[in-house]
Amino acid sequence: MVSAIQIGVQTIVGTILFISYCVTILGLVLVIITENRNPLKTIPWILVLLFLPGIGLLVYFLFGQDNRKQKIISRRTYKRIMKRPHGVSPLKETHPVPEQYKPLAHLLGVSNEFSLLHGSKIDIYTNGKEKFEALLKAIENATHHIHLEYYIFCDDEIGNRVKDTLIRKAGEGIEVRVLYDDVGCWNVKKSFFREMKNAGIQVHPFLRVVLPVLSGKVNYRNHRKIVVIDGSIGFIGGMNIADRYCVGTSWGSWRDSHFKIQGKGVYGLQSAFLIDWYVITKQLLNGQVYYPRVPVLSNNLMQIVTSGPVGQWRVLLQSTIKVIATARKYVYIQTPYFLPTEGLNQALQVAALGGVDVRLMLPKRADAPSVNMASHSFIDDMVKSGAKVYFYNPGFLHAKLVLADDMVACIGSANMDFRSFEHNFEINAVVYDEDFALQMKKVFYHDMHNCEKLVPARWLKRPLKQRVAESFMRLFSPLL
Repeated sequence: MVSAIQIGVQTIVGTILFISYCVTILGLVLVIITENRNPLKTIPWILVLLFLPGIGLLVYFLFGQDNRKQKIISRRTYKRIMKRPHGVSPLKETHPVPEQYKPLAHLLGVSNEFSLLHGSKIDIYTNGKEKFEALLKAIENATHHIHLEYYIFCDDEIGNRVKDTLIRKAGEGIEVRVLYDDVGCWNVKKSFFREMKNAGIQVHPFLRVVLPVLSGKVNYRNHRKIVVIDGSIGFIGGMNIADRYCVGTSWGSWRDSHFKIQGKGVYGLQSAFLIDWYVITKQLLNGQVYYPRVPVLSNNLMQIVTSGPVGQWRVLLQSTIKVIATARKYVYIQTPYFLPTEGLNQALQVAALGGVDVRLMLPKRADAPSVNMASHSFIDDMVKSGAKVYFYNPGFLHAKLVLADDMVACIGSANMDFRSFEHNFEINAVVYDEDFALQMKKVFYHDMHNCEKLVPARWLKRPLKQRVAESFMRLFSPLL
């Protein structure tokens, strides 16, 4: 009798739980549909929820929620940080943007308040050794403040050299502030950052994830790489702080790009850092000492552009599509991951079909096999439209570049994939300058010598099994 009652109770409880779960799943499906997301993202999430019971719910909680309408900083505070002290306004109407890129500059300047910054000097680093030598030298010469923000800050030889130099400068009375991504640095011992704190350095994780399995923050990472020294020298690009940028991987070299900026372009990097600093610490920093007067070192113009999973517009995606749509002669692209949104995919195809020389450079071997497989499915579209595809052979290509018509170059931290455009906090510099564009064109051509050019006829005849696997992974490209 007791057993029968227990079985009955268990059956009732199980039925209630099953019904509750079904109602929850159906409710989430309805929420996803009513959010009016891109169908390419909506369908994969619905499939995950319906066909992965239990696990799908957890995965959605961690990675699927749409935070575009959330605000991490008030409009008033944002304007206070972006408002530079009197006398250091970067906007110079006497230095116009190239005619065909005025709409792009207007898009970024008016809609998103990214100012035009005139007269910066840009040094290019295409290997880790040169970049870290320049970075350490700049840190050594700091006289007032050092601001660092990195997705990954490793506890290895390079990481410890940077850490020890920061500690020494803090001991000299220099203000040192460090932001690191909590997920990007999961495998770094807390003692590494504690040592910096004990030495007087202000160190904070970005969007700290206390319980990763139970936190929706795990999907929204700070992928930015920003250094600002004394408000007059800055660094931006694709390199984190880690040995691999110097020694490569077990299967090849690590090819990346990083840039040192001197002049008013540093104002944009400083604003981006101070906004992130306020978000995490609630410390509002803004004053002449953080935006010192700087000399005019060139005739270029740039806009420092940030984006993230909050806010109404996907700024980096919009600006990338605009550059491609505006190009008349060529568009050259370097990216480690190629998982384009439908709009970006269409923009590249239209450009190639319209006679623009579209060249896409990807790593032949990537550090994420699933992403690599999904990327290959998009290459079919590029090949059929007439775009040229190159696979970098010596190792892993991690550089990020969009270059067009010897007029504009987009450099920074953003990859050409859903994660960078929609989920990560990223930062790019859009540079309007023929001299700099030609320098980056030379870098691109140099890398082409280390590439294998894809042969369309051979590529389109690759094994059916391979094409099916790539197409299957493409279904999940918005989630990778």
